[in-house]
Amino acid sequence: MLTPANIVLILAATAAALMAGLFYSWSCSVVPGLAKLSDANYLASMQAMNKAILNPVFFSSFFGTLLLLPISTFIHYNCGDSQTSILLLSAAIVYAVGVFGITVAGNVPLNDAIAAFNLEGASADAMAAQRNAFEAKWNMLNNIRTAAAMLCCILTIIACIAKRPS
Repeated sequence: MLTPANIVLILAATAAALMAGLFYSWSCSVVPGLAKLSDANYLASMQAMNKAILNPVFFSSFFGTLLLLPISTFIHYNCGDSQTSILLLSAAIVYAVGVFGITVAGNVPLNDAIAAFNLEGASADAMAAQRNAFEAKWNMLNNIRTAAAMLCCILTIIACIAKRPS
């Protein structure tokens, strides 16, 4: 039945799945492709992609998950569905810390450093140094985000399945 609680839960699950899919696809396709590029092409590609991802479609799912999971938790808690609310609270915490927190505290500062790097006129050594300061750390943080987003999605799916009938 499409109650308001179920609609919010569906939206939260969809947003969580979109974010898990984004990070997963980045990890298993984009990162290996970027690794094969020269330093100059790698840096230019990261600058372009980091700029392109800052758009309303990305923001709606990135921030939407951050908002919808706690809202859904609150709704289900108030409806007396403690099992679902505990699963959703767990998903919300995993997302807030493992996806949002890692992104804001780790990936964004690295992205800002790449954006500020002037490729024109940079020496090959400067480009190599910039890439070395960025790539391994960014990929490690992205792997953490990927695992957290997948766990968040799994917890949200379990909440959907375990949900007590309204």
